Amino acid sequence: MNENSISFAKTAGDIPVLSEYIPGSKSAGYMVSIGTGSRDETPDIFGLSHLLEHVVFRETKTRSSYQMAKEMEGAGGELNAFTAREMTAFYGVTIGETKDVAKEMVSDIVANPLINDEDVQLEKKIVLQELSMIENEPESYIHDLFSQNIWRGHPLCQDEGGKIDIVKGLGSEELRKYYYERYGRPNIAVFAAGDVDIEDTVEWASQKFDDMSGKKIIKREAPPKPGQDYKFIKNNSDHCHTAIGFPAYSPDDEYRIPALLLSSILGSGTSSRLFQEVRENKALVYSVYSTVEQNSDSSAMTTYMSSTDENVVEAIETTAKVFGDIKREGLQKDELKRTKNLLKGAYVRSMESTEHRMYRLGRDFMLNGKYKTLDERLMSIDAVTEDQVMHVADEVLRSASLNITVLGKGNRDIKKFDLGHLDI
Repeated sequence: MNENSISFAKTAGDIPVLSEYIPGSKSAGYMVSIGTGSRDETPDIFGLSHLLEHVVFRETKTRSSYQMAKEMEGAGGELNAFTAREMTAFYGVTIGETKDVAKEMVSDIVANPLINDEDVQLEKKIVLQELSMIENEPESYIHDLFSQNIWRGHPLCQDEGGKIDIVKGLGSEELRKYYYERYGRPNIAVFAAGDVDIEDTVEWASQKFDDMSGKKIIKREAPPKPGQDYKFIKNNSDHCHTAIGFPAYSPDDEYRIPALLLSSILGSGTSSRLFQEVRENKALVYSVYSTVEQNSDSSAMTTYMSSTDENVVEAIETTAKVFGDIKREGLQKDELKRTKNLLKGAYVRSMESTEHRMYRLGRDFMLNGKYKTLDERLMSIDAVTEDQVMHVADEVLRSASLNITVLGKGNRDIKKFDLGHLDI
């Protein structure tokens, strides 16, 4: 192989395998993704996916957590995992010459965890501390609160960590049941990036995971389009943290990439409209930025900001005016070109990391069964037109679907804020 390439294959047991060879890479990463997350939990086990992700690292049929750590770090690598709303993933990255260790460690925790009661009780203490810590970090917590607001009444509102009271009551029996129901075919996919080979990866995946079959097929329903809503949540943070957002597009929609460009025009980088107007011109916030959180059947385009109490209302009003201005006045000269380069630059820099490239490959495939090379991603950005961006602005930036969540001590104006007068 002499150029970047993504190879797709399946094991004998029909497990999808994607491998991205990176020329000159001195590292190799392997990731196993299970298509279940917090979205797929019932209220009585809310937080189980995240707890299970922790527990499998405790002990396998062949190794203790300490033995795993010694072998992985002795190979110059890192073993880790994460839980999201729609997937749980386990990965290892090492230097190229020890990549067999990465494969062995990842497959061991996915295919051979013990999940005994002692380990569950020990790891539960750590997870409960993590959940408590999140609630005390408002700059992170606001993201969960906004999702709870915009997707209210739908499983997407369930954040990845779960609820403390529910997690406290979970035991090894519930975790083992969940594991044997969901971990394996047809809910499993395998990814590799760096100094890797598709044939070798398929052989490993088939040997380790093909026997994990007959699992529950996970079914999901798309969320309804949310209406307008405002939510204030009180805490003792010195700053107010605000999320202002709208429902957007599914990953298959033709306007998904134009939506990313619009989000970047509004709030990516210090030249963005919101940074210039809300922070630089009016000094209303300490930070402001926009994102698109993508799910398999929906997404949310959201602006986040932090400020003192006395500036929150004016910051919200100014943000709404920026939204309205782009709809009324269109894009500025060279604004789309500049933002395309900004977004492409972010992609290129992030893709220099084996770990990030593996994550991106896995995340995209788990969203809709598709994947793109870096060049294809850059081409899709270049192809976006000004008319497409303006179509997204008119369709997404609408008062009828505006959702705002504010976290902070609050004052009377914040607590009684009325969305009705905002001009979008």
